[in-house]
Amino acid sequence: MSRYRVEDHTADLAITAFGATLEETFANAAYAMFDQMADLGAIAQFPEQRELELRAQSAELLLREWLGELLFVAETEGLIFGRFSVSIPSHWTLRGTAWGADISGVPPRGSTQVKAVTYHGLKIKKTDAGYEASVVFDT
Repeated sequence: MSRYRVEDHTADLAITAFGATLEETFANAAYAMFDQMADLGAIAQFPEQRELELRAQSAELLLREWLGELLFVAETEGLIFGRFSVSIPSHWTLRGTAWGADISGVPPRGSTQVKAVTYHGLKIKKTDAGYEASVVFDT
């Protein structure tokens, strides 16, 4: 199973993230967001670690909070995240860890710069293989 797929979208960036578990799906959605902004494969190590704890009213809102908070931390601290660990111990609480590197010197991937995580088209569904999460990013 691949981590994510880029979807056709008229103006912004849309992805579908996949995972055997909800936690893996959240981690893969975060990976997809940052992988579209920079060549994560070109980064040898992610030495910077950030811990996050978030709460929301639903799985979809929790995903949006997770991605939005990661984007905020990355922008304010000059980091690019490339490794993620997610735990959802209760409805709807998330404990996550993101590992990142200094953004300077990281090759960009095209001209994609994610500005925000939107509510448009945001959905999570259970499948035979696990979960799929659809996310649209404002670029």
